[in-house]
Amino acid sequence: MSDRRGDIGGKTAAIALAIFASVVLAAAAASAQDTIFAVVTKVEKDKRQATAQVLAGSAIAESVLVPTDTVQDNLIWKKLEMCHSLKAEATKIPEGYRIMSLKMLDAGMLPMSLQGIAGDCLLKKALEFAPLVD
Repeated sequence: MSDRRGDIGGKTAAIALAIFASVVLAAAAASAQDTIFAVVTKVEKDKRQATAQVLAGSAIAESVLVPTDTVQDNLIWKKLEMCHSLKAEATKIPEGYRIMSLKMLDAGMLPMSLQGIAGDCLLKKALEFAPLVD
């Protein structure tokens, strides 16, 4: 009978250890930051978020960039405009990406898959402002 109790206790400990390990792994995966590249396509007036074409991994998708309070107070974010090219450390959230840190890039420093999008955006922006120059 004592062997049986020890066996049950061992199984319970193994199950508890497995559950603990899966919770730790899930928490680590949720807090992992990804490096993303983005071309801003729209910035709200209050600068609380921006819409961008984002390259995360190997797929490009339109996503919302939501800055942390620290990033929102950053001069780069305050001066953010359409067509700006960015490299950021971010976590995926249901709304899009929560931006933890941010760097401004020249469009030529973007991955090739985003350079065409940045070029088209800059041409479109130039054509919109060209009539105002005359």
